[in-house]
Amino acid sequence: MENIVNFKDVEKVLLELRGQRVILDSDVARLYGVNTMHINEAVRNNPDKFPTGYIMELTKDEKNEVIENFDNPKLKFSPVLPKAFTEKGLYMPTILKSPMATQTTIAIVETFAKIKELSRTVSRISESDEQEQKGLIRHGGEILSDLLHQEVPVSDTETSIELNFAVLKLKHTVKRKK
Repeated sequence: MENIVNFKDVEKVLLELRGQRVILDSDVARLYGVNTMHINEAVRNNPDKFPTGYIMELTKDEKNEVIENFDNPKLKFSPVLPKAFTEKGLYMPTILKSPMATQTTIAIVETFAKIKELSRTVSRISESDEQEQKGLIRHGGEILSDLLHQEVPVSDTETSIELNFAVLKLKHTVKRKK
């Protein structure tokens, strides 16, 4: 299972398109360890699993913009307009039956779940008392550390408080083994 996708793999291929963060079909195929043709075939054979908002086809102008702004030689010479998967659409390739596809789907779901948990934790910090803030900051730091350094085990965590002219500053450090 050393080929499991992690946050950095997903982050590298995210694009902004029509105000949403998306991943092109060719990048989804690479993450899932299949050919782009298999991804698009799965979409074609399962239209009920890809409703509006799950996947979009790029226009010719959008394709040209992606080619100009990102190094994607395959896309440049492809006669087909690529598809782009939204976050919701990324969950649907579970219709692919390979073990790598299953593990990749799990990794993507876990990554997005951690990002949402981090967002909820950060939003609660300003509404909490000092003691609860410490715990929330510690928890948020651990989530962030898990997302960015999944392969490195935690050896210790530490929280310190600084008072600076009546403004409370909290700092959280996660120490990792090298």
